[in-house]
Amino acid sequence: MTAEAQSNSPQQKGALLRAFGYLRPHWRLTAGAYGMMLLIDAISMVSPLIISWTIDNTIDKQNASLLSLAVGGLLALVIVKGIFTYFEGRWTEIASQNVAYDLRNELQRKITVLSFSFHDQAEAGDLLSRAIQDVERIRFLTGRATFRVIEGMVLMLITAGVMIWLNPQLGLLAIAAMPLLVFQSVRFGRKFRPLSLKIQQQLGVLTTRIEQNLRGAQVVKTFAQEGAEIERFELENTKWYGLSTVSARMQAQNMPLLNLIANIGSVVILWFGGSLVISQHISLGELVAFTTYMGQLLVPIRQLGMVLPAITMAGAAGDRIFQILDAVPAVHDEPDCRSVTFPRGEVKFDQVSFGYGRHSDVLKGISFEAQPNQVIALLGTTGSGKTTVVNLIPRFYDPTAGAVSIDGVDLRNVKINSLRSQIGIVLQETTLFSGNILENIRFGRPEATREEVEEAAKAAQAHGFILQMKDGYETRVGERGATLSGGQKQRIAIARALLTDPRILILDDATSSVDSETEHLIQLALEKVMLHRTTFVIAHRLSTVQKADLILVLEKGKIAARGKHEELLASSPLYNNIYQQQLKPKKPKNAGAAGVTEAQSSSQGETL
Repeated sequence: MTAEAQSNSPQQKGALLRAFGYLRPHWRLTAGAYGMMLLIDAISMVSPLIISWTIDNTIDKQNASLLSLAVGGLLALVIVKGIFTYFEGRWTEIASQNVAYDLRNELQRKITVLSFSFHDQAEAGDLLSRAIQDVERIRFLTGRATFRVIEGMVLMLITAGVMIWLNPQLGLLAIAAMPLLVFQSVRFGRKFRPLSLKIQQQLGVLTTRIEQNLRGAQVVKTFAQEGAEIERFELENTKWYGLSTVSARMQAQNMPLLNLIANIGSVVILWFGGSLVISQHISLGELVAFTTYMGQLLVPIRQLGMVLPAITMAGAAGDRIFQILDAVPAVHDEPDCRSVTFPRGEVKFDQVSFGYGRHSDVLKGISFEAQPNQVIALLGTTGSGKTTVVNLIPRFYDPTAGAVSIDGVDLRNVKINSLRSQIGIVLQETTLFSGNILENIRFGRPEATREEVEEAAKAAQAHGFILQMKDGYETRVGERGATLSGGQKQRIAIARALLTDPRILILDDATSSVDSETEHLIQLALEKVMLHRTTFVIAHRLSTVQKADLILVLEKGKIAARGKHEELLASSPLYNNIYQQQLKPKKPKNAGAAGVTEAQSSSQGETL
């Protein structure tokens, strides 16, 4: 987990108490369930007394009519108890399901708003495990588990009181084993809690491994690594199995021990009570009532043995869930920030430095100004900081020093949604969502009309291939756009960015996955949409660099050179080196054949 989450560990705050706080909005259901519980316990207290009276006053005296009346009364109590039990279970389950519903919604909201720095380190499988498995454990805790514990404690206290009231000697003997049972339960819980946390963490590792294998199935098969991935998963699965085996052994030892202590108490009660019946100090009915009460006393103890592991695991689950909910986004709206409209789109970096976690020198003292409607090309070798620069503009991260401003307004004083709604971004790695093409283009503007969507698609040179598909704009794209080619996905991503009509446009090699002809058409379209926008392009092609108003050449997090193409060719050895290796058009081997256009030849160059 990231430093954001770890900085607010909820262990000292009482994860279990916080989990129960989610029952507060559903207190009526909870109160109703506990009301039913008290009525059920009352019936449980009365029933043995009726049985005792029936034995002593009907069976011993052979009064058949009175026996029928007593049995009828017991039957009525059983029916009423069944009705109360139905409502008790129903209301408890609804309340706990509401807790799970609220928790999952809150987790989703928090994961969505947490900064890129959180997602850089978090693992998707572990987050899925927390949102599903851990929330389910909290649901059980706030529902059946806690209810059974409280019901058992109330039943034990009332039963013990009634037994002492009926016969102090037998009553005190019956409850003599209670402290030992409680001690064993507490002792087990202390040992089981750290183990349950390890089990849940390992389950998160397993989920992550499965998620990565599913997402990277094509890469696994491409490199013939199926066997290696199976072995890696088996290794993690073996770790989880080992921990689960230890858990099973501990629970298998705990339950028989609790039963042994409880059953020894029952045997002693039967022996001592039987001697009292023989000596006529108590009646047979009273002994039957006592043994019935003793059975009621043992039921919650056995339930406690079964529920306690679940409660312990829920405590660990609560720790993991509240780590997420307590995480503070590294990038967030300050109390005094406001919504701002940027009419000009002038971007300024003023002595900006930045680092990812331990890497404190990704950018060092970056300063430049992008005038309205300019095209700014960023150039540099891998790891020079190009992507980091453009990531600071929409505040995916905040600089560790210096300031980024648009139209003279420090971005830290602007509401994040207001800022990002005016920035269009097309990344080199395109991400589409399950759904149809229309929904994906509309993602940034769900209210956009069909005509506006089609205009954006035409500008991105996507309208033609979309209409050629069987279902047109309603064509399903599959998970992560699996049914589309790389070029098709990228053109849809461009249309998605253009639909928002952004004041500032960021392109990270937006034409890397298209052929030369399509690239040329997209470049023509982009030239039109760039006219009234400030555009940042991570440059990978000569055509892009030549048309840029300002080229920033980055090296090791610093701006090593700046200027236009011709100026840099004449003044910058670094730019010359990059140009010769990666941008300069390569002559085809069949030089005698008809030449290729500059756009075609430049598309054959290496990307950075």
